[in-house]
Amino acid sequence: MTLSLASSDTPTNTTHYPQPSDARLVIEDLAAFYDARKAIGGINLAFHNRSVTALIGPSGCGKSTLLRSLNRIHEVILKAHVEGRVTLDGIDIYSPEVAPVAIRRRIGMVFQRANPFPTMSILDDVTAGLRYAGMIESREQKLEVAQRVLEMAALWNEVKDKLHMPGLSLSGGQQQRLCIARALANDPEILLMDEPTSALDPISTIQIEELMVSLAEKYTIIAVTHNMQQAARVSEYTALMLADVNHVGRLVEVGATKQIFTRPADRRTEDYITGRFG
Repeated sequence: MTLSLASSDTPTNTTHYPQPSDARLVIEDLAAFYDARKAIGGINLAFHNRSVTALIGPSGCGKSTLLRSLNRIHEVILKAHVEGRVTLDGIDIYSPEVAPVAIRRRIGMVFQRANPFPTMSILDDVTAGLRYAGMIESREQKLEVAQRVLEMAALWNEVKDKLHMPGLSLSGGQQQRLCIARALANDPEILLMDEPTSALDPISTIQIEELMVSLAEKYTIIAVTHNMQQAARVSEYTALMLADVNHVGRLVEVGATKQIFTRPADRRTEDYITGRFG
């Protein structure tokens, strides 16, 4: 898995890694742009099914841009676009025949800061996506869905007697678990997490990490994190990104987390993990 280096000791444009036999989400020569500025380029990566993959790297290397490109949220930014392919079960999610909303149901997203809907109760918040899609109508259906996903998010016992209260009344860690439950309500197959614990206290961070590990029994989870200890604790696979001399994010190395943290193939991986830069 050693990356071939250019003369400037920066990642080359395209690097291919062996594709896992169980991969459902596959990136092929992906580049993402903000207007004319290329943010990431030459990304080729496939994700193991029902596992946690950590995306690591210093600020500005394109980790969040890559994550947002995996369920077409990147394209909602004015003049943003991608080139290359992202396939889910062999279907290009950027094909004109594919509806972005359908992709976002299958590939859910949890953002860096919890974002409960300010005017909604906990019950309405967690079922909002299904209600807007016309998939549930009665209060009984809402309660059934809410209990199922709030239990999955390890939050039900804490909120079952205050479902009528606004989500913003919860603590920061509870709000983030509420947002995870909201994403799970759509029955996604893949869950994207963009630094989901960066704004949380240590106890809440542990709760979210334990939740990630348990959810990986059913879902494929791809998580951006700046916390090397967190990546080592929760992920089975790790991918390192760095920006090249043109400030374009490139994939440097990917592999099993234990191998990346103990026997990295690329010197820059060791330098980053050991804190020599970044």
